[in-house]
Amino acid sequence: MRFSLAFVAVLLVLVSCSRPQPEPVTAADRQAAHLKAEVARLVTRPKFGDFDPYDWEGRGPRAYPIHGIDVSRWQSAIDWRKAKSAGVSFAFFKATEGGDLADPRFDDHRQGAQAAGVPWGAYHYYYFCRSAEEQARWFIRNVPRGADLPHVLDMEWTPRSRTCTKRPSGAKVRSEARKFLAILHKHYGVRPIVYTTVDFYQDTGIGQVGGTEFWLRSVAGHPRDVYPGGRWTFWQYTGTGEVPGVDGEVDINVFRGSPEDWVRWRDRIGG
Repeated sequence: MRFSLAFVAVLLVLVSCSRPQPEPVTAADRQAAHLKAEVARLVTRPKFGDFDPYDWEGRGPRAYPIHGIDVSRWQSAIDWRKAKSAGVSFAFFKATEGGDLADPRFDDHRQGAQAAGVPWGAYHYYYFCRSAEEQARWFIRNVPRGADLPHVLDMEWTPRSRTCTKRPSGAKVRSEARKFLAILHKHYGVRPIVYTTVDFYQDTGIGQVGGTEFWLRSVAGHPRDVYPGGRWTFWQYTGTGEVPGVDGEVDINVFRGSPEDWVRWRDRIGG
């Protein structure tokens, strides 16, 4: 009897050894599966409208698969689920301005986008009549941690302002930008993006600020032509866009890269 049991045990071992063993699931396998699933959820190359369309030549915005919007108090309540289904893959919201103004719709926009699963970040509109430290503290006071995307320093000239039309030197502008970026980086753990316009970029050399990704406005030409040699991650291509779920005109932007690039970038930033 003991011999029979031993024989059976050996036989079972031999049988189990002869069966093909499943390949172990590696971190690379899991990452590839995650990437494939996330890309499958995206709506790429959306065909948004424009209330004042530009006749693009060569590679226009529709050549890029990932689009998103930026909004402020000028946009009323947004149907974020409808916007996402139409192809809004990300959103940036105005949060603060100068050292004492907060956008009254920031929380509504942020909470609506979060509920719909739209990745978000916030932006600060900079004025040169207050220090970088004061403006950074004001932004931090109004914007909670937990954003999916980097926050944004919006630097452009303010000639229509009733309170501040200063135009400091390029060296001063870059110095203030570096201070603001460093303070937010320390607080949120992610270095902000810099948004800017053509004239500001040319006048100040803001593109010289290193270690920074840029979001460039260009509504009448590709950034490669309007910002020769300029680096960019996001391109704002219209301020008169028409997007399902949004009443009236809205800014529309593209991400520079493929859907796979977008998921990797988003995960790197948010992870």
